[in-house]
Amino acid sequence: MASLSPETYIDGFVIPVHKDKKDAYLKMARMAAEIWKDHGALEIIETWGDDVPEGKVTSFPMAVKAEPDEVVVFSWVIWPSKAARNAGNEKVMADPRMQPDESEMPFDGKRLIFGGFTLLTQG
Repeated sequence: MASLSPETYIDGFVIPVHKDKKDAYLKMARMAAEIWKDHGALEIIETWGDDVPEGKVTSFPMAVKAEPDEVVVFSWVIWPSKAARNAGNEKVMADPRMQPDESEMPFDGKRLIFGGFTLLTQG
């Protein structure tokens, strides 16, 4: 990964995905990554949980109410700045390629967690 500037902005996502929908999720993630990059994102990282323990007080699985047959996906989109992210996300949401049929989504969007973050450090 290239060195990031102090203005770099990160969108983060935690998503419960049914184990049997990994291929469908990957297909959707690749399409979304292309769209985000077309609208200014620098890099998109998608990870499939393989060591994500259930906590006693809090955890990734608890946060998204993951069911036993679901895996937690942790993803982030790197933008050059918050302004680039705001402008880019507006274009992404208007892009016809990002208008999927809700019945074809490989995860329950109601349990997706997302947020925007400023860069503190890179090492």
